[in-house]
Amino acid sequence: MKVSAALAGVNRLYIEAAPLVYYVEENPKYVERVEAIITAVEAAPIEAVSSVITLTEVLTRPLRLGQTHYAQEYRDILLHSSGFRLLPVTESIADSAASLRARYNLRTPDALHAATAIRAACDAFLTNDRNMRPITELRVLVLDELELDPPT
Repeated sequence: MKVSAALAGVNRLYIEAAPLVYYVEENPKYVERVEAIITAVEAAPIEAVSSVITLTEVLTRPLRLGQTHYAQEYRDILLHSSGFRLLPVTESIADSAASLRARYNLRTPDALHAATAIRAACDAFLTNDRNMRPITELRVLVLDELELDPPT
């Protein structure tokens, strides 16, 4: 599916950790696709949201390796970007995550991401985790399944 088709009708996009890592750390396999999505989000405009647990997930490796420039870039995007909103994990989200975890056999972080996206009324959920695909409550966009649009 082309990026433009995947984002058609999306007003609020949940972005979990992996696409952010690919973008910030310029993963050669994925950076162009993520850049295309970010460009589309900014042009639409589409509101990008995530959970505060994303901050924990993306900061861990750079902090462990002393890569302070990556850690700061993640903080800038997640905490100071006007087009990005981080949502807290509330009791209600935790309760919903438990139901999702039980129903779909998800890991706790994945269930929290999904519950946050559902609570935030996201139109789509961007990930590269095919294990999220069975979640019927979300329109899951798997980065590996997206293709760049032809240049215009």
